[in-house]
Amino acid sequence: MSKPSRDPDKVYDLAVVGAGPVGTSLAILANARGFDTILIDGRAPSADIAADTRTFAIVRGSWRLLGATGVHDRLAGETEPLNGLEAVDGGTHIFGAPAAMFHSDDLPEDPDGEPLGRMVPAALLQEALDAAAGEAAGLAWLKGARFSALSGPDGRPAQIELQDGTFIRTRLVAACDGVNSSVRAAAGIPTEGRDYGQSVFAANVQLERSHGGIARQLFTPEGPFATLPMPGNRANLAWYMKRGAAEALAAMPVGDIDAELNARFADFAGPMHIDGPVSAYPLRLKLAERMVSGRVALLGDAAHRINPLAGQGLNLGFKDVGALIDVMVEARNVGLDPGAPASLERYQQWRRFDATGAALFMDGVDRAFSNDNPVLKPLRGLALAVANTVAPLRRALA
Repeated sequence: MSKPSRDPDKVYDLAVVGAGPVGTSLAILANARGFDTILIDGRAPSADIAADTRTFAIVRGSWRLLGATGVHDRLAGETEPLNGLEAVDGGTHIFGAPAAMFHSDDLPEDPDGEPLGRMVPAALLQEALDAAAGEAAGLAWLKGARFSALSGPDGRPAQIELQDGTFIRTRLVAACDGVNSSVRAAAGIPTEGRDYGQSVFAANVQLERSHGGIARQLFTPEGPFATLPMPGNRANLAWYMKRGAAEALAAMPVGDIDAELNARFADFAGPMHIDGPVSAYPLRLKLAERMVSGRVALLGDAAHRINPLAGQGLNLGFKDVGALIDVMVEARNVGLDPGAPASLERYQQWRRFDATGAALFMDGVDRAFSNDNPVLKPLRGLALAVANTVAPLRRALA
């Protein structure tokens, strides 16, 4: 890590606004590939990593990308292999609840023997990436810096103004500043989406029944209930509830939460007990209508906040990182700068369809399963049965 330049004529190749997992990994990888990079981090320099009840399902490709940032060794012993995913329709059924199970064998064989993915606690992932960024030679890291405005004529470097009056000139701005992105707003990129009218109750629990590295998802008429495996036979759970109900549950005493969870889901997941803080967050779908504008590229939640049903939100962000790095390198190879319009248009074409497709698919699954509709129940039961027994379809879905 190096100190940010105070030279007013300095022009960076890349300015990354937002230092979450997507922004920090992008900054580390771009710097490693020789791009003059600055990471603009709104967190106070002395602030601890924020408490976070989430655990991310990091799929194979994303885990490889994270390996290139240097975090694997830092996370040793802190992750749980994801060996499978079970989906169960918990609505009322005459012949029992239909289910489908996906295993590592449903993906192409991995030369390194990697499973479907790994479960990684959010706070530990951020801590590992911060440590890697701190050791990245040449990476400028501006902490406690908040984005204020964006300007710059066409064809010239962009200029970022920070709230303290600092100006940063750069050939490419990467907006990694989350679902309410200030950079996206400054670039004039509108969004579309919907509010689900639901919130997700999230917590870590200690299980009495072995999870075996299997992520399990029960679809109930009010929404899914998922347990995601963690080390020590613990699990991260996500329970979709009506807006207000999740928040009310999170405010209850731990003993009362335990009683509610076990009354509803002990048959599905076995007895469980809250282990750590709990939280609740609103569920919304928000997609940027464009992923680029001028010299700005959107990544992660700034570009696409999707239903977290299958834990693919962060993985889409890491795919954005990989794609943007690729187009930056290709641009340099043909003599263009990192923010060249042709390169950014290719990035948009590459990532927009994939992100929108994933968002619509997850939205459709949620709509189809979060009800007790007598017409939909036999259809989705048949769909799960076919997915569970027809190997080519199961492998495609996996």
